[in-house]
Amino acid sequence: MASIDKQSVRAEFDKIKTSFDEQVKAGKVSTEVATLFNALMMLFNIILSIFMEKTTKKTSANSSIPPSQTTTDKSSTTNKNLTNSDENKKKTVTVAGNTRTVETVTVLPAVRCDNCGADLSGVNCTCIERRTKIDIIFEKTEEHVDVEVKQCPSCDATVKAKFPDDMPGPVQYGNGIKAYIIQLLVSQMISLNRVANMVSSLIGRMIADSTMLGFVFRLHLALEKWEDNAKKQIMTSACIHVDETSLRVDKKNHWIHVYASGDITLKFLHEKRGTEAIEAFGIIPNYGGIIVHDCWASYLSYGHLDHGLCGSHLLRELAFIIDSNHYRWAKKMKCLLQKLCHIVSKRKEKCLTTVEYLKAERLYRKIIALGEKELPPIPEKTTKRRGKVAKSDAHNLWERLKKYEDSVLLFAKLAHVPFTNNRAERDLRMTKVKQKVSGCFRTEKYAKAYCRISSYLQTMKNKDINPLVAISMALIGKIDFG
Repeated sequence: MASIDKQSVRAEFDKIKTSFDEQVKAGKVSTEVATLFNALMMLFNIILSIFMEKTTKKTSANSSIPPSQTTTDKSSTTNKNLTNSDENKKKTVTVAGNTRTVETVTVLPAVRCDNCGADLSGVNCTCIERRTKIDIIFEKTEEHVDVEVKQCPSCDATVKAKFPDDMPGPVQYGNGIKAYIIQLLVSQMISLNRVANMVSSLIGRMIADSTMLGFVFRLHLALEKWEDNAKKQIMTSACIHVDETSLRVDKKNHWIHVYASGDITLKFLHEKRGTEAIEAFGIIPNYGGIIVHDCWASYLSYGHLDHGLCGSHLLRELAFIIDSNHYRWAKKMKCLLQKLCHIVSKRKEKCLTTVEYLKAERLYRKIIALGEKELPPIPEKTTKRRGKVAKSDAHNLWERLKKYEDSVLLFAKLAHVPFTNNRAERDLRMTKVKQKVSGCFRTEKYAKAYCRISSYLQTMKNKDINPLVAISMALIGKIDFG
């Protein structure tokens, strides 16, 4: 099928309608014919709108399709200056407690002038120029504990000394190896077999898969109190980012739900996506602040909360509507949201003044009114079949923008409400990468352990704490609850 110029199709449609209207005004068309023609034009307009959407390819730039599923990454629909950049942010990374840094400084004196040969031994140094060489020395430490076995001369009993409590078996592994293995499995998403080979190259010994998984499950139990405390902390936040994504567990579809605010990131696993899962976690039902999300109906059902809708999702959807039907209202709405975001991001207060907000609100409603005029009417339901009348993407988006005006513009009104829900999406991104690498989790137990441990490590990362240090701290019961 040959490609169709959407603009020319729309222009031809408008030309035919204009010509017919002129015939009606001239009295050359009967009332019955005019009524029939208008009905046909309405139907054709609806079909044309849907057709334009169907023939427009959805990408990461105009929908929620991730960049990895498109040929090119064009996910950024807003100006780069609209969001705060962390490129220049200085971070201090804590060095792992079980590593050491051996640092030496060698000073090479300048003894003679390269130009005239004069003696410089008694001349004061004006400045120092330094070059640095960094290397790693792999070192395995082994601690052997021998206990004596003696024969009692009095009763002839065999007596053996007791091993330390932390050495219950013939061979055990220290927290350094455990932290390293957990980091590779959870954060670096490396398979059990490859982790075993990597560790073997360092210590000269293969560690069984069951042993390595035991390290993971031990850390999972050690973080139970931390998770409970983190839930209490996040519920005191003024604003929480929420999102969810699918995850295959034991050949069945599950969902990972994320709650993020400040330094805290929490991930939970559930078989359901909607209200049942939200109720099970107990955060949103007992929360009293603002939640930022992508307009998922289950979140909107909690009316006791204020809602902030993700601007990035709206911009991508508007881009699709513009690409498919060239609606003026969609172009104006996209420009308005981008302009407001730009203004807010550049201000120290991170919000509009009262007068500015009222002006933006009036302009927003004018655009909604324009959309009502531009969009073709929804045909009435003619059958008795259940369900709603099918609507185009443009209609659905327009109705959502009209209904949730306050939530869409909340970022411009309150300084602590961001324009996007990118925080939650970033925290979930590596979960999808892990699924891409591993395929799925074999057991629900391991999937839940992954959620809790990755929540902890992400939170510690937000606090600039080295992951190896964070894991070691948790294994010995010295967790930072601050």
